[in-house]
Amino acid sequence: MTELRFVDVCAGAGGLALGLEQAGFEPVLLLDEKPGACGTLKLNRSAWQVLEKNLLDFSPLQHREIYDVDLLSAGLPRVKSSATVMRIESEAELRLLEATVYLAHAVKPRALLIENVPELVNAPSFEPIRDFLRQELVHLGYRFHWFILNAADFGVPQNRKQGMLVALQKQYFDAFCPPEPTVREHQSVGRALYRSMAARGWRDVDRWAAQALSVAPTLVGGSDRRGGADLGPTGTRKAWAKIGVDGGTVADEVPGPDFIWAPETGRRGMVRITTDQAALLQGFPTEWRFDGKKTARYRQIGHASPPPVGRAVGLAIRAALVESAAPAAGYTSTP
Repeated sequence: MTELRFVDVCAGAGGLALGLEQAGFEPVLLLDEKPGACGTLKLNRSAWQVLEKNLLDFSPLQHREIYDVDLLSAGLPRVKSSATVMRIESEAELRLLEATVYLAHAVKPRALLIENVPELVNAPSFEPIRDFLRQELVHLGYRFHWFILNAADFGVPQNRKQGMLVALQKQYFDAFCPPEPTVREHQSVGRALYRSMAARGWRDVDRWAAQALSVAPTLVGGSDRRGGADLGPTGTRKAWAKIGVDGGTVADEVPGPDFIWAPETGRRGMVRITTDQAALLQGFPTEWRFDGKKTARYRQIGHASPPPVGRAVGLAIRAALVESAAPAAGYTSTP
């Protein structure tokens, strides 16, 4: 397989990096400012070079290994629309977006991948951000695609729409096509979580799974400034309640044999999901571990980019860089 190298900034729990690894990319550096996220990356991939640092403070001149990489990827904190950019957290998110593009100035990757909210792709309120990106990328000699993907179309049991920007150097652009769905039928919550829900002998698991026929609502990691772990705001919790799940908290363990599932009685009669189950709903493999206590683990999971989506986009980028332009790029293949 042809060797491709990438740098991943705002790497979080590694969902995007893991997907790119599955697509045949090898990271030379992963950057994140949060100790828990860096701990998760090191816990799962001890050979990866992980740097705990804010992107705004990162100097590429001190890391020469990131030059001449094939891909710069970024699963950035969710930007808000221009109507709310005066909020402190929104300004910070926009600065990270700008810093990613400025890093591309220095690194000059063959491709750039930015993952964020779907509204970034086409909402009128994000036009100033898109205009900034367009000007910078054109100045650097890139051409680019905007598109929206739903993780459910790639085997993830969750309705999670993601806005994608893929920019490529001009000689690779025409060979790139956004990935097509990899599944014909979405995976339901009941099917995705059945085995884990049954792990401790829960006797109502069949009855619960039989009615949990939809994909999960979008998992929300929440703010570090906010309280404990939950599955999202009021609307999201109502969607969970429709399949008998209490979205107001995260469980320490799956239900035991004596738990009686009776959602008509309210939250006490609803089942709760664990952080490990939340990871399954994000498409992480069961062996992927998360560093920290329950709330910290859940926030990493909720903020992550589902690995199957990263893999699909990575394969599409890989095809553009290698399959149609390998001779010109001077790539070599290994058995």
